[in-house]
Amino acid sequence: MATKSILLIDDEASIRELVQVCLSDLAGWNVLTVASAQEGLKHLAVECPDAILLDVLMPGMDAITFIHKLRESPSARSIPIILLTVRARWFTPQKLQQLGVVDAIAKPFNPVTLPDAIAHALGWDL
Repeated sequence: MATKSILLIDDEASIRELVQVCLSDLAGWNVLTVASAQEGLKHLAVECPDAILLDVLMPGMDAITFIHKLRESPSARSIPIILLTVRARWFTPQKLQQLGVVDAIAKPFNPVTLPDAIAHALGWDL
């Protein structure tokens, strides 16, 4: 089976580093990190990952605007998105469905169980 690739978009360097280490070491996934939604869109113009982990509250462009822009791109619109946010409880199943988002994982999260939570949400085997 090919190694899964994940694009992590989060403005906090410590979160990017922690998530990258967890998903690389514990799940064996390739994780590319960017610090803004704008950088994420630039990356997606070149390469399509298997999934996107997306912070909700970021300077410049928020997650909702990013999702709408992503859905305009034929090559990237089908990439599953998981929100990684302190406001996970705000996102009801109906709201997630409206946004076209797979799941919302709350910050702070347990680094050890993060790969399982992502794999479960996406229907991936670990």
